[in-house]
Amino acid sequence: MTVAASRLARWLALPVNDLRGAFEASLLPGRGPAWLLAGLALVVSWWIYVPVHELAHALGCLAAGGEVSRLEIAPRYGGALLARLFPWVVAGAGYAGRLVGFDTHGDDLVYLVTVAAPFLVTVLIAVPLLESIPGDRDRPLLGAVKLGLALPAALAPFSSLPGDYYEMGSILISRVVTLWRPSLPLARWRCDDLLELVRARFFAGGAGTTEDAVGIAASFGLGVALSLLTYWSGACFARAVLRAASA
Repeated sequence: MTVAASRLARWLALPVNDLRGAFEASLLPGRGPAWLLAGLALVVSWWIYVPVHELAHALGCLAAGGEVSRLEIAPRYGGALLARLFPWVVAGAGYAGRLVGFDTHGDDLVYLVTVAAPFLVTVLIAVPLLESIPGDRDRPLLGAVKLGLALPAALAPFSSLPGDYYEMGSILISRVVTLWRPSLPLARWRCDDLLELVRARFFAGGAGTTEDAVGIAASFGLGVALSLLTYWSGACFARAVLRAASA
């Protein structure tokens, strides 16, 4: 294996290796109490992360120059409270949360910022927190708490593959395809729910074509690459912080 291939393999395996290192440093030595603390921290972190994630979509859209009219957040994630704080938040949704009313004014950069904004938490907080756990090997209970807190956002790029990351890939792929096929409707492959899109195109009388299959597959493939890039960015940020702290 060449040096470049070996390095690529290490980076591809990085999320799995980080998880294994965190588990071995916290849950294995901490035994039962560590598992309990990690579970409690995971529940709390998830309950906080879901509304933060959805709000970040809306705030990212506004910051990039778009407009937001409706963000649905389920009541169990604080939708009723957040509706009092933000005029465009509505309590209740078929999803945990979903930005259903927004206008990018046809600007794909605004659209990308809207979709990608929540993953700043992954890059700046969650992945660095996850990678710090092996350093707490002599304090496994602290490591267990950090593991529970980090998991929802650290793994969000991968849990969001059929959602936000498919959508990011579809924005880019559809825009590129229109360079040689301007008649393609930009919205045809764009969706924040891949399963819903596939069902609509191919299993609900949608008359999906081979072009649709290729475009959707390419969008998903690009989404996978972007999810890995997001995680790697978090790892690089963590290393930069450590270098700065030790300088």
